[in-house]
Amino acid sequence: MKLRNNNFEYPSMFGRKFRFSHGLILFIVPFFICTNAFAQEKPNLAKPKVVVPDQIAGVTTVSAEQLIKSLASDKPPMLIDARIKEDRDYGYIESSISLPDIKTNCNSLKKIITDKKQALMFYCNGVQCGRSVVSIKVARSCGYHNLSWFKGGFAEWKEKGYQYIKTD
Repeated sequence: MKLRNNNFEYPSMFGRKFRFSHGLILFIVPFFICTNAFAQEKPNLAKPKVVVPDQIAGVTTVSAEQLIKSLASDKPPMLIDARIKEDRDYGYIESSISLPDIKTNCNSLKKIITDKKQALMFYCNGVQCGRSVVSIKVARSCGYHNLSWFKGGFAEWKEKGYQYIKTD
């Protein structure tokens, strides 16, 4: 005697246990395949969210030494830290103003600086950080054109041993 189930024939000696385990396998295998596929789609937080270019057209890229020189000049740029508060708590360059990229818009820029001809210099965590890139693009779209970018950011500043302020 043979039992029939979904056009498969099972020998009667296996009975229901075999059919149950066969059905369970048919359910579990696709489940793990799908779960693994979704697990691979999770965002990789180590990857930058913005593609960081080598240069930004119309924007001057500066090193830490050039930043020091420009801050000591007669007309220093307004230094804007585009990092979020949690990053800034680890330390920031003295005289920088905190304006995270996620809060940068025409109104927030206007509150800080009304003269669109004033030099603005942006920085963030380092060469892989895209926050300053985003802030520069927003500033440009708001009509600010005297823009500089400290691409090495806080990582370069700290690596070179320059002084910074750290909140406790």
